[in-house]
Amino acid sequence: MTNPSSATPVPSAGGGDGCPMGYDKGAVPLSGPAFHTEPQVLYRSMRRDHGPVVPVELPGGFPAWLVIGYRELHQVTSDGELYPRDVSLWNQWENIPADWPLLPMVGTPMPSIYFTAGAEHRRHVEMVVPALEAADPFEIRQHCEQLADRLIDAVCSRGTADLVAEFAEPLPVLVLARLVGFPDDEGADIAQVLKDLADGGPGAQKAHLRFGEHMHRLVAAKRAHPGDDVTSRMLAHPEAFTDEEYALDLMAITAAGHLTTADWISNSTRLMLTEDQFADALSGGRHSVAEAMNEVLWEDGPTQILAGRWASRDARLGGQNIARGDMLLLGLGAANADPHIRQQVTDQAVRSGRGGNSAHMAFSHGEYRCPFPAQEIAEIIARTGIEVLLDRLPDLELAVPATELVRRPSAFLRGMTALPVRFTPVRTTGDAL
Repeated sequence: MTNPSSATPVPSAGGGDGCPMGYDKGAVPLSGPAFHTEPQVLYRSMRRDHGPVVPVELPGGFPAWLVIGYRELHQVTSDGELYPRDVSLWNQWENIPADWPLLPMVGTPMPSIYFTAGAEHRRHVEMVVPALEAADPFEIRQHCEQLADRLIDAVCSRGTADLVAEFAEPLPVLVLARLVGFPDDEGADIAQVLKDLADGGPGAQKAHLRFGEHMHRLVAAKRAHPGDDVTSRMLAHPEAFTDEEYALDLMAITAAGHLTTADWISNSTRLMLTEDQFADALSGGRHSVAEAMNEVLWEDGPTQILAGRWASRDARLGGQNIARGDMLLLGLGAANADPHIRQQVTDQAVRSGRGGNSAHMAFSHGEYRCPFPAQEIAEIIARTGIEVLLDRLPDLELAVPATELVRRPSAFLRGMTALPVRFTPVRTTGDAL
């Protein structure tokens, strides 16, 4: 195994012909409209044809395994020794071009909380997680209310809005920018940087460089003038890290919390606008907001597929032969719909008398899951944002038929490209009554 902090990916043992051992030539292409129109229909056909572990083909013809069984996903995410998040193990590196479009998502070994494994990963966790944990939930909510009001003020007098572009996407990054220590004017630029990154267009590389420059400047500023923010708390950690490590971890925190939280907001709002059972949330039913958000994590999660884990040795999983160095993609959305687990979950929810159940895999599981403080911050941002939106615009409704809403064209991330709404124009928060 190579050092996970190595800057250059190194190929390791695997199939000499570029195919993992046991790889099925009839693999499912991991692309196409079915992934963003009716993914659960596609997952059912995968489960029928291949079982809980599916041979798939990534763009460019590169092989991987998609784990769609709940139990198998639990097994993979629980065994960080056999299936570490160590991208340097991948047996396809010698075949991967430098401009492969999925490279930013899969990653290359670098000294960040997201792209390290084992002891090195735990070292980053011990620095990052307490810094997030110390954020005051009441302060996060206050930031979120202020920034949500500001975004709504920009559209409330005209009676129409695109809730994705004008609310759900900017809100999380503006809140996160405050939490890590940026002033609001710089937070707005970071929001644009992350939008350029998410679009994956020709400006993505330049946006990534700008993102890194923002974080390096922030580290230098907080070292000179510490404050009550995540960056200052990271710098105060007893063990010293390099400036590159601090900057990469801050980039990981901000990027990981941006689009997933934005999609959580927009998917939950879409659900409340289109499903009768959540309609009372639109008239101030706060409990229904939480129920809609939980429903989304089960049925319409922002992260459908997560890359990834890599087998540290030959193994057998879900009836498939996994070779050392094979990539395993975590089918979080598919696992949540696994019929073998859904009945158990329903029965448990009924017995416990609770309307919701949090045994979903939306945040992954195990050593490399989304840290609990990060989950809590995302939940506060999403719930507060939706509540402020419904308080300010109580007669919100879709401006187009639900069938015309378009999903982001991605097998990995599930969100809306736009959510056009209309409402009765209202005053801004600064207007006199």
